[in-house]
Amino acid sequence: MAQIKADTLNLQESVIHINRVAKVVKGGRRFSFTALVAVGDGESTVGIGYGKAKEVPLAIQKAIDDARKNLFVVPKHGTTITHEVLGHHGAGRVLLRPASAGTGVIAGGGVRALLELGGVHDVLTKCLGTTNPINMVRAAEQGLRALRRPEDIAMQRGKTLVEVVGERAARTAQAAAVAPAATAPLAAPTREAKPEAVAEAEEPAKPGTRKPAVKPAATAVKPAATAAKPAVATKSPATKAPAAKPAAKPTAKPAAKAPVTKPAAKTPAVRSAPKTPAAAEPDAEAQTETATAESEVGE
Repeated sequence: MAQIKADTLNLQESVIHINRVAKVVKGGRRFSFTALVAVGDGESTVGIGYGKAKEVPLAIQKAIDDARKNLFVVPKHGTTITHEVLGHHGAGRVLLRPASAGTGVIAGGGVRALLELGGVHDVLTKCLGTTNPINMVRAAEQGLRALRRPEDIAMQRGKTLVEVVGERAARTAQAAAVAPAATAPLAAPTREAKPEAVAEAEEPAKPGTRKPAVKPAATAVKPAATAAKPAVATKSPATKAPAAKPAAKPTAKPAAKAPVTKPAAKTPAVRSAPKTPAAAEPDAEAQTETATAESEVGE
């Protein structure tokens, strides 16, 4: 296959993955950076490049230069791929399947960037092996390179395109060609019927045949509004009256009967009386002392 010249294309770059690597030497470690970049024109041409340098911008530039040297064309059928394919690279396996229009790119990571730059807008993908970005993207690239067009297969076999593809594809092509012709007469009467309907609507409007049809529609709405108003008025007074009156009466009466002050006043009057016998006891002792003293004096 002839190499594609990148100078004649309007290429776009997409950085897929950047990694820091180290090389162990006698004095220690030497760090550097690697970059994986996809380059494509967004139509059918795409390429993958890998670069390594001590700084990230230099690694990206090396990867872009490598990708511009490895461009290839993706075989497509409309906005999807021509057939199902399984790409392999190392431990990576990526399954690519055609999809109907409007499906979109069902892919993730670097595979999405590769397919979008290759002009594929409807495809189904699945990663079946490792999720390493480098092996995964390389497997998708190998799968896209393995795609073939029906025209190429027919040329290799020495047959016509109908013999290779089959009658089913020929019928779909004929149906696609007949479909616009079938839909064209259907659209014409609808456009012509609009002015006729407008003319018919304007003519009977003069005698006033359609005006009474509008009035009952307006009157039918009014009773619906009036019927709703009394329903709201009856509900509001029923809910307000019973809720306020019984709630205030039981709370006020038990609060007034609660004072307990009388038993506290009676108790100190009873307990203060026992102090008098204590005062009377010294009087009896004094009497006994005087009696003994008098007896001693008599003797």
